Amino acid sequence: MKHISVLLDECINGLNIKENGIYVDMTLGYAGHSSEILKRLKNGFLYAFDKDIDACNYSKERLSLISNNFKIFNTANLNIKTCLENENVTKVDGILFDLGVSSVELDEASRGFSYIKDAKLDMRMDQKSDFSAYDVVNNYDEAKLSKIFKIYGEEKNANRIARKIVEQRSIKPIETTLELANLIDLATPYKDKRSGGHPAKKVFQAIRIEVNNELEELEQSLKTCLKLLNVDGRMCVISFHSLEDRIVKNIFKEVSEIDPFLKGLPNIDKNLLPDYEIITNKPILPSEDEINYNKRSKSAKLRIIKRIKYGMERKDIYENTKWKDKI
Repeated sequence: MKHISVLLDECINGLNIKENGIYVDMTLGYAGHSSEILKRLKNGFLYAFDKDIDACNYSKERLSLISNNFKIFNTANLNIKTCLENENVTKVDGILFDLGVSSVELDEASRGFSYIKDAKLDMRMDQKSDFSAYDVVNNYDEAKLSKIFKIYGEEKNANRIARKIVEQRSIKPIETTLELANLIDLATPYKDKRSGGHPAKKVFQAIRIEVNNELEELEQSLKTCLKLLNVDGRMCVISFHSLEDRIVKNIFKEVSEIDPFLKGLPNIDKNLLPDYEIITNKPILPSEDEINYNKRSKSAKLRIIKRIKYGMERKDIYENTKWKDKI
């Protein structure tokens, strides 16, 4: 099974792994990053999460060849706190998010993620879910389709594409990936096809995000995970498009900055200073060699943050900040 982990060395170095530490891979996939984490744990432990049962089953076999110091949860990231509490774990030393769709999922036509391979419209990470790309494409009204194409795909022809989809499905349902990709191609002006890759790329991304509720889950999971970090614990997040990176950047910035009400005051109690420190002022990007070896790494950005103390958590950050306000 072919999957190349992006920014692998940079993530492992960024986590600053302790051999007796507790680590969490929030996006297990096919265990590329998890394998390298587990190799570095002597008496430590790795917990990993993934909605995809196929990825969980494959990774369990792969990790078992390294050690037994791991446990995999086939569930959404939002359940991390409950899952770890059931293991009597309340703090961890490092957390990794790799937000890319795995090469295996993209390349397996039957999963319906690809706009160049024909399959039923699907795009579910969690194959137990009843909600798929078919439902989005055939049931959302034109305004809602246009909105998700604009926001999640940053597609400038969103209105035209949404209109074309609604027109076509009034004749018959749109059932396959190539049917949808061809419609998008027809709705895209010729001048916009000359650059930027396949005309369906952004729309397929937008539908995948909607089907899997990716951005809402990312925001909530990041906030939960930040609170789980031990002092000196680190979080590494690899994002692949601007909306993801914006969420990560804004949340990291907010938790590492002094409360605006305290700025400029002398002799601030150290307990009121930020609990976190950003390690990467600018995101780490893949090298030219990595991009040449793995084209899918080209858009990757890695951001790293460290917990420096326990203090008074600001509820305005953890409860009220919404990623949509930052778009």
